Amino acid sequence: MVTRNNTILKPMKATLEFNLPEDKYEWENAVNADRMMRALWDINDELRKLWKYEELNEDEWNMVDRIREKFNEIINENQIQL
Repeated sequence: MVTRNNTILKPMKATLEFNLPEDKYEWENAVNADRMMRALWDINDELRKLWKYEELNEDEWNMVDRIREKFNEIINENQIQL
């Protein structure tokens, strides 16, 4: 890749190492991170659809709103970008 000032950037690499089987939990989290992120994205999208498009009574709407707010609060506290 070449930048505007003609600097050539080399691809960056990162290597994660785990001591298996001791670090099996951490390894599974790293391997499944993309699926977990997709699941969070899908949950957020479903909550948005309920909030925006469903015909809810006032109590239902308030509950969905509270759940969305809490979900987004947790996502933000953990610095997750969806």
